[in-house]
Amino acid sequence: MNDSALKQDNNKKTWSGRFNEPVSALVERYTASISFDQRLAEYDIQGSLAHAQMLAEQHIISHQDLLDIQRGLQQIQEEIRNHQFTWSQQLEDVHLNIEKRLTALVGDAGKRLHTGRSRNDQVATDIRLFLRAAIDEIITLIKAMQQALLNLAEQHIHTVMPGFTHLQVAQPVSFGHHLMAYFEMLKRDVERLADCRKRVNQLPLGAAALAGTSYPIKRERVAQLLNFEGVCQNSLDAVSDRDFAIEFSACAALIMTHLSRMSEEFILWMNPAFGFIQLADRFCTGSSIMPQKKNPDVPELVRGKTGRVNGHLVALLTLMKAQPLAYNKDNQEDKEPLFDTVDTLADTLWIYADMLGGVRVNHDQMRQAALRGYATATDLADYLVKKGIPFRDAHEIVAQAVQYAEQKGCDLSALELSELQTFSARIETDIFAVLTLEGSMQSRNHTGGTAPEQVQAAIEQARKWLV
Repeated sequence: MNDSALKQDNNKKTWSGRFNEPVSALVERYTASISFDQRLAEYDIQGSLAHAQMLAEQHIISHQDLLDIQRGLQQIQEEIRNHQFTWSQQLEDVHLNIEKRLTALVGDAGKRLHTGRSRNDQVATDIRLFLRAAIDEIITLIKAMQQALLNLAEQHIHTVMPGFTHLQVAQPVSFGHHLMAYFEMLKRDVERLADCRKRVNQLPLGAAALAGTSYPIKRERVAQLLNFEGVCQNSLDAVSDRDFAIEFSACAALIMTHLSRMSEEFILWMNPAFGFIQLADRFCTGSSIMPQKKNPDVPELVRGKTGRVNGHLVALLTLMKAQPLAYNKDNQEDKEPLFDTVDTLADTLWIYADMLGGVRVNHDQMRQAALRGYATATDLADYLVKKGIPFRDAHEIVAQAVQYAEQKGCDLSALELSELQTFSARIETDIFAVLTLEGSMQSRNHTGGTAPEQVQAAIEQARKWLV
């Protein structure tokens, strides 16, 4: 077929020269990815601009070709941003759609852009560029949520609530201290994402289809232009690796798990049986039949969407589990779960930061709940130990005192001194300072403890970390 015949056949696939018949309409629809990978268009253009500049610097294409490619890609970028670009399913994916339009705009220069690369290393580069930007946005969103947590925690350094184990009242803690536990979880999440970003930020472009290319390319120059920290060192691995996407999805699943745990607590605390908090109305809905209802829909959905994100992680792991080297069409299925994970996580973090600003705390309910559960029993045991009684003996003495208080229907702090002394003669008048909720909290005055001054110090340290 001569050059003129090639130019006339605009409906042929870029790869169809080997084939004697076109794909069926069903196969075309089944194998096309343009419905979702057009989202990578901006990153595809970024990668193409860097690739073209390197080709020109290496004298693989002319300087005029570079200028034409830059002009054409700039126009395509504007068309996409202004929703004027026409996407075609026949052209399969984002890469061929952009290349076809570029060729229509600048002619042969557009056809030369693909020199020294394959869609295999091209898509791997696009995904890494997308995910790098997503990680940066998500870290920013996590820190915004952490800021909201700190603001709420600082308001409630002295607010007493029951700390729980097994969802049973254990010991009194500061509500601010409780909130700071989630700050620490999110801090680890930020650190994990920052570490994950290092492995995302490696350039696969230049690996071509799987073995590299015979053109005198300079991969390190493309990495420099795209702000990658380095290049993928093995061409086979470069085009087939999706570890970075799986690692990000694992980080995302863990973040959502942390948010789900907080959501579960908010749901419980909004229940009138607890009555600890109320969420702002804009995060709740009512019932179509029960007019009194105020349902915590946002926390419930966070809890549900955590399963969605966990499922995407499993999907990506399963996608990769039996793939031989190098690239396989299976990998087209990596994008939708990855995109949805990013979107779900980003939306959840946005809404959570806002929701925390609308939390209203019922101090009295929290305090009464702490009083109902003999939360200072351990403090009484510690008091006896300090008086010289072995801990196991002190434990038994306090257990008997709790039984007695239960029978009377009162808290330990409501017992008379004479009543307490029936369990141990070493109990003196100073016991009542120990048995108060505030005294119990204050006694945990060490790094990581719930004493108000320690909570304040933790908040101040956290604010420095956020800067």
